[in-house]
Amino acid sequence: MRVGLILSEAFSGLRRNASMVISVVLVTFVSLTFVGAAMLMQMQIGTMRDFWVDRAQVAIYMCTAISQAPTCTNGVATQEQLDEVQAGLDSAALSPLIRDVRFENREEAYQNFLDLLGEEYADVITADQLNETFWINLVDQSQSNVIFEAFTGMQGVEQVQDQLQYLEPLFSALTVATYVAIGIAVLMLIAAVLLIATTIRLSAYARRRELGIMRLVGASNRFIQTPFILEGVFAALIGSLLAGGAVIAGVHFGVNGYLRNRVEFVTTWVGMDEALIVIPVLIGIGVLLAALSAGFAIRRWLRT
Repeated sequence: MRVGLILSEAFSGLRRNASMVISVVLVTFVSLTFVGAAMLMQMQIGTMRDFWVDRAQVAIYMCTAISQAPTCTNGVATQEQLDEVQAGLDSAALSPLIRDVRFENREEAYQNFLDLLGEEYADVITADQLNETFWINLVDQSQSNVIFEAFTGMQGVEQVQDQLQYLEPLFSALTVATYVAIGIAVLMLIAAVLLIATTIRLSAYARRRELGIMRLVGASNRFIQTPFILEGVFAALIGSLLAGGAVIAGVHFGVNGYLRNRVEFVTTWVGMDEALIVIPVLIGIGVLLAALSAGFAIRRWLRT
């Protein structure tokens, strides 16, 4: 009976403050949607980084006849210089860091060039203008600086290049976007907390005579406070569920329906599995903040 009475009081308060409750629902929905978007973006960055770190290579470009690097003053890299690079890769110091090495000669590089850009470029560039290249996959891509330091400045080596460096600006831009989303979400969550507290105080003021009678008949503070806390929790729960629906819709229509087919260089995207991880977190955040805000507001009001 007491549970039924508490729930009845909570729903009565929701009906009396319908406009404020709708405001709480909307603010909670928007703020938690930003939180969900930020979490998914961070998961996407992690997924992309793991994918590309595992596949990114370090390239050692050997000198060509047209190379302008100080280490290429003698022109095309000689066989002795190629053997010196290979010996360095096979050395006891570097071989434990290397997963595999593939050597690409000029003819292979030229054919790959034509396959990528088309046969119409055959008259524009010749095989002699392309680098012979050592393509290196590392056991741990974060140690690419070891390869860079070992071969940079070596005669016959035009340059040493880490493919992962081209992706760092993209990761940085996505990280900044994540921080922006988190910042907006925090501001909206603060607004939601203040709005919930204001709603609870208004609801308590509207029912001040009832609360006075309940105190006179010996009702405990917990019994009085619980309906008000439930009001905030119910409103926040609705907003959290709407935010969860927005996350699912964003993944289904935005990621699976749009981005997967248009951003081809990204082959690993967040999906429903990640969305189902995010949704319980959003609900937990919404309910917890609402409970704390409503509980604090009603306790302060009862002390006055």
